[in-house]
Amino acid sequence: MKRPNIIFIVADDLGFADLGCYGGRDAQFGKVSPVLDSLAASGIKFTQGYSNSPVCSPTRFALMTARYQYRLRGALDEPINSKSKGSATLGLPPELPTLPSLLKASGYRTALIGKWHLGYPPHFGPLQSGYEEFFGPMSGGVDYFTHCSNNGTHDLYVNDEEKQQEGYLTDLISQRSVDYVQRMAKQDAPFFLSLHYTAPHWPWETRDDEALAQDLKTNLFHLHGGNIATYQRMIHHMDEGIGQVVAALRESGQLDNTLIVFTSDNGGERFSDNWPLVGGKMDLTEGGIRVPWIAHWPAVIAPGRQSTQQCMTMDWSATMLAIAGAQADAAHPLDGVSLLAVLQQENKEFARPLHWRMNHRGQRALRDGPWKYLRVDGVDYLFNLAHDERERANLASREPQRLSAMLQAWQDWDATMLPIPVDATVSLGYGVKDMPQR
Repeated sequence: MKRPNIIFIVADDLGFADLGCYGGRDAQFGKVSPVLDSLAASGIKFTQGYSNSPVCSPTRFALMTARYQYRLRGALDEPINSKSKGSATLGLPPELPTLPSLLKASGYRTALIGKWHLGYPPHFGPLQSGYEEFFGPMSGGVDYFTHCSNNGTHDLYVNDEEKQQEGYLTDLISQRSVDYVQRMAKQDAPFFLSLHYTAPHWPWETRDDEALAQDLKTNLFHLHGGNIATYQRMIHHMDEGIGQVVAALRESGQLDNTLIVFTSDNGGERFSDNWPLVGGKMDLTEGGIRVPWIAHWPAVIAPGRQSTQQCMTMDWSATMLAIAGAQADAAHPLDGVSLLAVLQQENKEFARPLHWRMNHRGQRALRDGPWKYLRVDGVDYLFNLAHDERERANLASREPQRLSAMLQAWQDWDATMLPIPVDATVSLGYGVKDMPQR
């Protein structure tokens, strides 16, 4: 069979239960995510899938390298912030093999349309790390209308050039992606498209909220505004755009042999629905790292499937390399594990221990089967997630041997990663003075 096109869609700060297919509530206007719900129904939905981090840029390092992000200095900031502009260390080193560079070397056309957030030019950038085309912002968050980052500087690029362009950013990203799909239909080579929306990340602006942009230009965290209705509409705008991309694939005869993968870079933020999980962005409780994972590939994936396979962001990157027949660089062996067999057949699930750590609050976590070891603020917890997804029943005192073994396993893994340097930053943006803790 001809190698498939691959579209890797990443939402920004989307919660586990924000989509209808993950139990999300309808909005006042109706279904929040009908397109994504349809892709899940005609493909496979993962219920035990995770992001590599509970915050944006570290997850993106893992996505790009198919390796634990803790191997790279730039990923140890939580996250990279706009103050790092000009830094030669806080970014994705161009010499590293990446998902797009390995796919490109194996004959794929490559593009990133949307958020980069892996370091600033001139030292870093999408075109230096394997993408042939780029359209989007370099930083972690921008206004949807002015396209300015939190420090007030304009941040929208076409390839290496900063470009002024009018329009609602979610729509601009969707339109550019449709154009790319249509152009690639005329090429012989398969394509890899990273479609990385900034939605539904703050500021809380729908397509109709351009008047807010001037008020928010000096503080995009938008701490005085937003609500669930606006948030749901922002998700819906993204969902509409994904529908346009799917339509372009269908009309050009590419849909059946295109792998579409959808996820979020981390758990939900202020207005997200993470039920039944606790916590959100910046937390290693389940609400900060358990995210939607939807895969649609009609030529291979039978419709209506659901999987409890445990996996994380870098596994999907490894899967895409396996599907393309692209070889990893021997000097940078993958930490990600391919899920191709799971996509091809039911009953192919396998054991997959998953590790995390955060400088913020000294957090650490290990998921192994139904069990999860967690440390937050110096306190160790042990949960059986098969019985307690909300992480409310601490079994540490009941299962001291299991806790000890998982603690040791985490420490053994951590010893193979870079230590957190003293200059690594944690950027919260807001705290208890702004709103009560979860």
